[in-house]
Amino acid sequence: MGFMELAKERYSVRKYLDEPVEQEKVDLILEAARLAPTAVNYQPFRVYVLQSDEARAKAARVCRCTFDAPVVFLVCSDERRAWKSQTERNYSTGEMDASIVCTHMMLEAWELGLGSCWVRLFSVADVQRAFSLPHYIVPRCMLPVGYAHPDGGPYRPWHDVYRPLDELVVTL
Repeated sequence: MGFMELAKERYSVRKYLDEPVEQEKVDLILEAARLAPTAVNYQPFRVYVLQSDEARAKAARVCRCTFDAPVVFLVCSDERRAWKSQTERNYSTGEMDASIVCTHMMLEAWELGLGSCWVRLFSVADVQRAFSLPHYIVPRCMLPVGYAHPDGGPYRPWHDVYRPLDELVVTL
């Protein structure tokens, strides 16, 4: 599948089959994360693979949008390793780098026949407490992943609605 086809077909899956994701596919998604570009290639991220019943239940307690997925990736930035701007005060690329990593994971999941949904509906402090994360590991998003349920298609009416490029792009 070419990239533009993948970009057009992919949608946020909010209902999954009760079927485990093969470890080989989990590994490929994690490899896509590892290959993601980050500022100065510092790779300031940590991914937690939440697969056990206990870990997924904990994730569901702190985030109501895990959709009973068989695996949830918790993508965090490691703020000790994030690039810090020398020209803009208090700017760290941690959140941006984690977002790039999550995007790679989401697209690789789709390429592997798996659905996902990028989620940021949680309290950072609650997630840090639930998973005993140190203060410098900052949860940035969760990525529930699994096989899409046939009823879990793009039911949002705006899924295929895109603004025209002339509203989004300025050429100087």
